[in-house]
Amino acid sequence: MSLPEFRYHPDPVASGSVVESETECRCCGRARGFVYAGPVYCEDDVGDELCPWCIADGTAHEQLDAMFVDTEAFTEDVPEAVLEEITERTPGFSAWQSEVWPVCCGDATAFVAPEGAPELRESGLEGAAMSHIVHELGISGSAATRLLESLSRESGPTAYVFRCLTCGQPRLHIDTP
Repeated sequence: MSLPEFRYHPDPVASGSVVESETECRCCGRARGFVYAGPVYCEDDVGDELCPWCIADGTAHEQLDAMFVDTEAFTEDVPEAVLEEITERTPGFSAWQSEVWPVCCGDATAFVAPEGAPELRESGLEGAAMSHIVHELGISGSAATRLLESLSRESGPTAYVFRCLTCGQPRLHIDTP
């Protein structure tokens, strides 16, 4: 069974937000081979008990009033329909601090993955990360180099990589534990 498609989080397995599991979903009661492993904002403690299908079709939001990304993650105006799609029907991602979801070309970007320095080098985004550190965080010189080299997917600080759905440019957010 193939996973549902998420416009704003196209590969939640690669990003670590969806993992293989035989756990039954809290909403549909089925064990479908995958569960959501990211943040859930709702009154019930659902842990890793939601399947991606119940997130995608809105069942988890409807039954549990669950949200997967905080609306405060968006710093710019985002169309209401996009905000609802991401917060209510798109897997979020675990971050050290509150999520930040960049906007580009008048739309929310798509979350790609959390990355550390090795992954940024491998994906060719080391320069984009350094540019973000210098221009967005206001850190320069050897301090910027140290921050870039300290980035880690597993332990933080972490670079969260997004891609604009219109222009294709990468957008990053870096937070620290």
